[in-house]
Order: sequence, then structure tokens, then C-alpha cells
Amino acid sequence: MPHANIILTGFMGTGKSTIGRALAQRLGLSFVDTDQLIEERNGCRVADIFARQGEEAFRRMEADLAQELARQQDLVIATGGGFFTNPKNVATLQTGGHIICLTATAEEILDRIKKQEQIRPLLQDPDPLERISNLLCERDSIYRQFPQVATSKQTSDQVVDTILNLLN
Repeated sequence: MPHANIILTGFMGTGKSTIGRALAQRLGLSFVDTDQLIEERNGCRVADIFARQGEEAFRRMEADLAQELARQQDLVIATGGGFFTNPKNVATLQTGGHIICLTATAEEILDRIKKQEQIRPLLQDPDPLERISNLLCERDSIYRQFPQVATSKQTSDQVVDTILNLLN
């Protein structure tokens, strides 16, 4: 019997991909990372899409992907940090799934993304911690509409357990 999708949202660096993979493995579901899928389909990184085509083009790609994924089941979907800045993406994915927002402190987010190889286009700023804090404030009303799961100082297993408890 098919299962509703589990969609993870939240700011960059909150653990959506890491937790999404662990959650999918635990439940025996397929995992989809929206940024990774867009990169695969375009043959370049998100940062390059932003640089070459602009943020608006990237957000259109996300909207198209939301439509596509909403027609599928048995997925754990990790969305990009700005995926739900488009309310249509929320409405589209909510029809067939449960959306959960992962959170972390601005300091922990900065620490995590500094360790990643991928350059984050929205963080090309002289004061990245301030930029993260500002973006978190800007997106707070978007993220707050979903159940919140803190990932700061938590293991992947602890976060997955919390999500499963929320869903049950």
C-alpha cells in the first residue's frame, strides 16, 4: 500500500538531506533531494544556475519539480532552503504528504555549511552569520507553518525518531 510522502523543509544546513536519507532508509522509502535532482537535470550546480540563469529561473525549476513529485508516493523529499518561499509549492506538495521543518541555530547552520564543499549562492556575503540570521527572520513565517524539529546537538537517529513520533 502506498504511503504519503514526507517532505523536509527548513533553512540550508539544517540537515534536510542527511536526515532525509536516514529517514528514507529507516522506512524503506525512496529519497529525493530537490537541489540534487535539479543539478543532475541541468548538468551543473545550483550556484551555477543562479549565476547563469538567475534565481527566478531556479525557482521555476523548483515549482515544476513540486508538480512532478506531488504525483508520486513513497518518497522522502528534502527540499532546498527556499523551496517553500513559493506558496504554490507548499500547496502542491501538501496534497500528498506531510511537511516537517528542520531547524538549527544560525551559528550551527554557519558551522555546518562551512564544512560543505558546495558554495551557497545566498551566502556570498562579508558577514555570513548576519546574512543567515536575516534570511531566517525573513523565512520564519514560512517555516513556522509546519511542525518544527530541532537538529542542533542531535544525532541523525534522534531526529529521525522525533519525526516518526510526530507522524504517528
